[in-house]
Amino acid sequence: MNKWESERRQLLTANAGDLAAVALANIVREYPHCEFHWHIEGKPILTPRELHPCFYGSVDWHSCVEMFWVLVRLLRRHSELVPAAEIRRRLNEHLTIQALTAEAAAFAPDEQRTTQRPYGWSALLELTVETATWDDPDAARWSQALHELSAIFVTRYLDWLPKAAYPIRHGVHTNSAFGLSRALPYARYLAHHGEPQLRQAITETAWRWFVADCDYPGSWEPSGADFLSPALAEAELMARLLPAAEFAGWLHRFLPGIAEREPVALFTPVTVIDPSDGLIAHLHGLNLHRAWCWHRIAHALPTGDDRIPAVLATASSHTHASLPQITGSHYMVEHFLAYYALLLLG
Repeated sequence: MNKWESERRQLLTANAGDLAAVALANIVREYPHCEFHWHIEGKPILTPRELHPCFYGSVDWHSCVEMFWVLVRLLRRHSELVPAAEIRRRLNEHLTIQALTAEAAAFAPDEQRTTQRPYGWSALLELTVETATWDDPDAARWSQALHELSAIFVTRYLDWLPKAAYPIRHGVHTNSAFGLSRALPYARYLAHHGEPQLRQAITETAWRWFVADCDYPGSWEPSGADFLSPALAEAELMARLLPAAEFAGWLHRFLPGIAEREPVALFTPVTVIDPSDGLIAHLHGLNLHRAWCWHRIAHALPTGDDRIPAVLATASSHTHASLPQITGSHYMVEHFLAYYALLLLG
């Protein structure tokens, strides 16, 4: 185990309890709330909990789904570090056929076909694959309850991707590369079970959008409300799709200065001056997203690649810049940051 992996293990052990506590609190905190849905004339405007009887907390729908993923992931992989009985009880209360049928109904109308695209779609597919691949009786039931809603988003991906001539490259919810990356594990799960369409669509789209990219202007990052690095989101996705040797060459063309830690902007943790500002608060997520991407990139490169030391050192510095904010910060940070922390640590 290298120094960075040992550090990650220690950080997970030290922070798992806080991650669980934050997620447990977030999923039942209905307000403050920020949500986008098309409202139809003559139909009542519902409260978050009326519209989304499962995913009504954590400021917005996609963040709430992510908090459920945090709880399932911790329970599945690190149950000895968290209040497992409480997490299982809360998941059993929320991830029911009744609640998730209502969630599916909220997204089923054609007017909602772009809502949560692709960030929320992929968050839900990520939660689904975490339950579907776990040999646990409760998880099997949760996976079945999630199936109808997952199927809606799979269908919408299949409808949208062939029409999307260009990717969206900015560092917030509609970023295309991050959406495809998070949807890919479920796509591979479906392919393994005889449904290859989503995997094929994601792979073909990623090739069409990204395989010829070179000399990415990483020095232009970040923008002031980013919680994703557009450059590293793309690199992380391609790390999933290319064999190690091919990825090494693609990455050299895409970001040619990594061994020298260039561009400096991608190797320097961002500063967050006002975490109570909902958009500035995003930057804590950017630090952890960068750390996760650098971690994933290091593991995708061939052993001995001369870029790995710089990559792992940068993953560590970005982690320490924002990981302490998972608790004790403003709710504009706490409503989402636990997801990025666990994505990185475990």
